[in-house]
Amino acid sequence: MALARRVRRALTVLVALALVGVGVYIAAVVFNRSDTPVVEGCTALLGDAKQSLATDQAANASLISAIAVRRGLPPRAATIALATAMQESKLRNINYGDGAGPDSRGLFQQRPSQGWGTEAQIMDAVYSTNAFYDGLVKIPGYETLPITDAAQKVQRSGFPQAYAQHEDMGRAFASALTGNSQASLTCTLRKPDAPGDPKTLRSELTVAYGAMEASTAGRSVSIPADGTRAWSIAQWAVANAKELAVVRVDVAGHSWIRDGNRGWTESAAPNGVVTVQLAEAP
Repeated sequence: MALARRVRRALTVLVALALVGVGVYIAAVVFNRSDTPVVEGCTALLGDAKQSLATDQAANASLISAIAVRRGLPPRAATIALATAMQESKLRNINYGDGAGPDSRGLFQQRPSQGWGTEAQIMDAVYSTNAFYDGLVKIPGYETLPITDAAQKVQRSGFPQAYAQHEDMGRAFASALTGNSQASLTCTLRKPDAPGDPKTLRSELTVAYGAMEASTAGRSVSIPADGTRAWSIAQWAVANAKELAVVRVDVAGHSWIRDGNRGWTESAAPNGVVTVQLAEAP
């Protein structure tokens, strides 16, 4: 019996030592590794203030803003739309409503029972965004109204003052995504886990901005554009970089490079064209 106890004690000590060794190894790997964990997300600067969104929210914000550009609407329209969608759905295309509007759906929580369209139409983010803008442009002087007043005239919410809390976010992302603030939107991302598809990128660009010229060379897509439109497209590409596996965007003397998460830097990128580089196979 004494021998058996000594054997058990010896085994217990060996197991404990092994566990300690494993713990030391794991700690060494964690604390001495060169790659630090990446928390993904997107930010937009306006002045000295920085606003943040998750990557899926930023992608939806880029679509809403691109449709404003496509329609020739002022950045203020995109600001109102973004603040509204943040309040209504957290900028996510959700397929459910709440107690006040059980049939509400989509980015703007529009209701089929209130004449916004069918459920399938409302769940189409392009349709629902255009439906919101259709209502907004009918409001005289909406550009000069307070955000919450303009949004309420379209939405007729039971909480009309709630939209105001999202004004700063709306202004920052709308300004960047309409191209009025240059090199102001960036996303912190992990490395792509799949190659990018130029056909998919061009298709999504068409959905957002309408038909446009573009050329493809390998996994690089070039879009002729200048001024605010160029910066709108460039920052749209950054906002969609996670989903589309974008690794670099070049526009008007600046480049956004995904690797290293350095944001925008000055470069030799020419004027008059936006070049979007997609990931190769990992």
